[in-house]
Amino acid sequence: MNPYLAGFLLGLVLLATYFITGRGLGASGAAKSVVIETVGHISPGYAEKNPFYASYFATGDDRPMKNWLVYLTLGVLGGALFSGFMSGRMGLKVDKGPRISVTTRLIMAAAGGFLFGLGSQFGRGCTSGAALSGMATLSTAGFLTMIAIFGSGFAIAYFFRKLWIS
Repeated sequence: MNPYLAGFLLGLVLLATYFITGRGLGASGAAKSVVIETVGHISPGYAEKNPFYASYFATGDDRPMKNWLVYLTLGVLGGALFSGFMSGRMGLKVDKGPRISVTTRLIMAAAGGFLFGLGSQFGRGCTSGAALSGMATLSTAGFLTMIAIFGSGFAIAYFFRKLWIS
C-alpha cells in the first residue's frame, strides 16, 4: 500500500478510536489482558491474593479478555493474514543479512521483542499508545517518545549494520 495512504488511513482509525472509545490506540494492553487471563486460569488462588491481578477479577463479569484492545489486536492480526494471502506474500521466511544465521536472527528478534514489551510496561504503554496517540493529542510526551524511539533505533542500528550489509 502507498505509505501516505496507509498513514492517512491510520490517522482516520485513530480519530475513530478517540471518537468511539474516548481513548487512543495501543496494543500492549491486549498483551497484558492475555497475561492476566492466563494467570487467572493457571493459578486462580495466586491471582485472588495478588492485588494487581485481583483488581481485574473483582467484578467477575468483566474479564480481561473482553477488553476491546484484545479484539483490536485480533483484528490487526487477521487483517495482516488476509492482506498477505490476497497479495500473494503469505509464507514463512526469515529476512536476514549475509553475516547472520537464521537461528541468531530469530534469537535477536525474540530478545528485541521481549525488551520492547518490557519497556512498554515500564513506560505504561506501547509505541502506538505512547507515541501515536500521544502525538495525536499534541502531547509533549508523545513527541518525546517518538523522538526517543527513532533516535535509539538509529543509534543502535549503527552497531548492527555489519550484519545486514554485504
